Amino acid sequence: MLQKLIAECSDYDFKEQLEISKPKSWLKSVSAFANGIGGSLFFGVDDNKNLVGIKNPKNVCDKISELINARISPIPTYILEPYSEQYNGNEFVYVSLKVMPGPATPYYYSFDGVNEAYIRSGNQSIKAPRYILEELILKGQNKTYDSIITTYLKNNYSFTFFEATFLEKTLTKLTDSDYISFSLMNKDGFLTNAGILLADQDIYRHNRIFCTRWNGLNKTSLEEASDDDEYSGGLVKLLDSALNFVKKNTKKKWKKDANGRIEMPEYDDIAIREAIVNAIIHRQYTNVGSEVTIDIYDNRIVITSPGPMASGVLINKTLNTNNIPSIRRNPILADIFARMKFMDRRGSGFDKIVNGTNRLFNDNKNHVEFYATETHFSVVIYNANYKNDTQNDTQNDTQNDTTKGIEKLLINLIKNNPNITRMEMAEKIGKSQPTIAREIRKSNKIKYVGSSKKGHWEII
Repeated sequence: MLQKLIAECSDYDFKEQLEISKPKSWLKSVSAFANGIGGSLFFGVDDNKNLVGIKNPKNVCDKISELINARISPIPTYILEPYSEQYNGNEFVYVSLKVMPGPATPYYYSFDGVNEAYIRSGNQSIKAPRYILEELILKGQNKTYDSIITTYLKNNYSFTFFEATFLEKTLTKLTDSDYISFSLMNKDGFLTNAGILLADQDIYRHNRIFCTRWNGLNKTSLEEASDDDEYSGGLVKLLDSALNFVKKNTKKKWKKDANGRIEMPEYDDIAIREAIVNAIIHRQYTNVGSEVTIDIYDNRIVITSPGPMASGVLINKTLNTNNIPSIRRNPILADIFARMKFMDRRGSGFDKIVNGTNRLFNDNKNHVEFYATETHFSVVIYNANYKNDTQNDTQNDTQNDTTKGIEKLLINLIKNNPNITRMEMAEKIGKSQPTIAREIRKSNKIKYVGSSKKGHWEII
């Protein structure tokens, strides 16, 4: 039964006993689960998923409820259930605490006048960074970042590129009443954040895209980059600039057959556009100092945007689009881009990326990867003309080429800090957490000693 319950959880923690004297040790996970996609705590189970059991399950359940109601604000929705199970010839009782994702975020751990909101990072509950806390507050108020009214007056800024593109795509000239109805400004003429992000001027200075054409299959090439550029300003102009950079740094082959000339592009134009639009529209703009990055390698393009999936779902390489809820972090911006036909209102962008790319290969295999961590979302689109007949081998070769370099970086990080977390490793190296976890599993020089909470890394 325990294994079945664990399998049904989106996230979970284990506690051998209920810690009454130090309730924060587990209440912070309650806060994190409620602020995220939910999760479960199991009391009477050790870190290795072994049943150790608890005494007086009724008293434990009563105390859990008492502490949650007293120290988590607002009180989240949760289910407490005791279970009895045979294990190694003995019967053990354990308690399952299932915490539901909540709408009234942020859910704080409150005690002695201190309010702290927590989120999940890997298998740990950490204090929410400022930019995530801001997003949780907006979510709890049923607001989004792009809907917030600013102190900037529309009449003080220009929207030339946005308005020209809107006219070209929709055959409609924008008026002030359109800006109001589209929630780009209010009736007093003050812009929303969505309006600011569409202005010609660089009002929001963290709205940038970094584009790089790397030589080879990774960033450690001796020749480094052959082209790079940094773009800022209005979102429509950003999209145009990014698409032009990709076009400039990719190629199209062609061949002749009996029916004429056949185009053989490296990448599907619609797939690339969808990936860049998603990165621009769904990025976490509260994450000050971050930017969208487009890295072009010989065999792939990697497009990364700040912030996790708006739904909180974590993804490692494969993506079943049927199971991903269509939640728009910035719905006003999404609506504007949909009106200009840069994206689909139905949330079918992932399907377009996958189908458009795989159509070029025509081998009934998948050539797109998705990675969603607690901090970033990335799309990897492979080059249809790079050793087309052995693409899967190429992907494996790419991973093997970079493993040695990543392992060396990980070893140096661990030497400096044996207690470093996977999230910190990912941030310092510039890779996703799933990539870090995979490279650690491959390495025969790195091992983790001790429990998931109190252990440390060692170099063998």
